[in-house]
Amino acid sequence: MIKIAWHPLYAHPLPEGHRFPMLKYELIPEQLLYEGTIDQGNLFTPELVDEEIILLTHQNKYWEQLRDLTLPAKEQRRIGFPLNAQLLERELRITQGTIDGTGFAIESGIAFNVAGGTHHAGSNWGEGFCLLNDQAIAANYLLNKKIANRILIIDLDVHQGNGTAEIFQNESRVFTFSMHGDKNFPFRKEVSNLDVPLDDNLEDDAYLSLLETNLKIAFEKSDPEFVFYLSGVDVLSTDKLGKLSLSKSACKERDRMVLETCKNKGRPLQVSMGGGYSTDIKDIVDAHCNTYRLAFDLYS
Repeated sequence: MIKIAWHPLYAHPLPEGHRFPMLKYELIPEQLLYEGTIDQGNLFTPELVDEEIILLTHQNKYWEQLRDLTLPAKEQRRIGFPLNAQLLERELRITQGTIDGTGFAIESGIAFNVAGGTHHAGSNWGEGFCLLNDQAIAANYLLNKKIANRILIIDLDVHQGNGTAEIFQNESRVFTFSMHGDKNFPFRKEVSNLDVPLDDNLEDDAYLSLLETNLKIAFEKSDPEFVFYLSGVDVLSTDKLGKLSLSKSACKERDRMVLETCKNKGRPLQVSMGGGYSTDIKDIVDAHCNTYRLAFDLYS
């Protein structure tokens, strides 16, 4: 059975007018349940990740400031969320959901986290709505437990996975692959193992051609035993922050390419949803739900 991490705290209350679309974390599971793609048995509730697991990835001082809610105001502004106990609990549950997902993926081929993909969090900083880097923490968990020795992280959010790249810059067992807007946030990029910078207004065919070529390269160079996929839908032409021109069908085809490659190669895959900032939240939710629909078609 395909398992999906979700908790009501994922939809964290934010100040009125905040640009982050928290509502999507309620609407994604609601839509999938309503249409019958999933049932309640697919959903699981993650607990809080243990501190020692966090410290495999993030530096002590940064984690302690998060834990104690003493992160300086400047660093909180860099994250973009007001820091409080509920937000921290949310992050700890998201991270454990991704870790748990690795085990479920090994059992069933694929697992999901309705949130996560917090790829801007580096070893000693948070940024861009990211406090802890869920997939990086989960990758280090797999390495530490000797569950996997070669890991590929595929990041197709429109923004570079700068935190992920920084965390693994000296870790040869983790191969980081990021396709992202060249002139988009973060404006100071880190160096992934494979970076594919994209021009503004890139359209469907050009994007999918680049992905086909570079996905093959990433698998050839990493020969992974486990794969993480960050499936942000901020690549859509409707996205307020994306600067690309992809249709919803191309976004779905992007997901199909990743999922089919992992399934055909027999590589377990954990998927975190990443960003999406279209004006109409229906576009965000539908594009995210397409990833699940594909998975249930392919893996069920």
